[in-house]
Amino acid sequence: MLEILLLSVLIICFFTDITRRKIYNKVLFPGVVMAFLLNGILFGWSGITTSLLGLLTGFLILLIPYLIGGMGAGDVKLLAFIGAVQGAGFVLMTALFMALIGGAIGLVMIISRGRMIEGLKRSFRAVKLMKYGIKPELDKDRLLKQTAFPYGVAIVLGAAGAFFFPGVML
Repeated sequence: MLEILLLSVLIICFFTDITRRKIYNKVLFPGVVMAFLLNGILFGWSGITTSLLGLLTGFLILLIPYLIGGMGAGDVKLLAFIGAVQGAGFVLMTALFMALIGGAIGLVMIISRGRMIEGLKRSFRAVKLMKYGIKPELDKDRLLKQTAFPYGVAIVLGAAGAFFFPGVML
């Protein structure tokens, strides 16, 4: 039952994040409620505790990236949902796979868009300017638009990795 809930919500969020760049509360919040109910019914108070710890762990993993503007709120809530369904250990493994997959997607995007050389040049110029006490000007909005991608995809694929490779240790 828990696996069906997890898979259903992940599939919906995957497609809405790709097509609309949104992960909807109307999908996640009922999913979290169902996770707590199912864990409570199947495992009693320990199931509810597992859901609560998993939810908090998933939320805290992406809270700082969200606060500094590198992540959307839907991404944070999606990882919290995953934790509520499967617990803290599973969400930690999801985060590990998510980071690897997200990094790989980002690198492929940078290389495929021909931004790698430009980015390296910009980085070297910034270091050179900082060496002389000059703060380099950054057009953060332009850079973000050029390199941003729907990170929910990496989260969903990270959860799939944690699900299909449960023996991988941290």
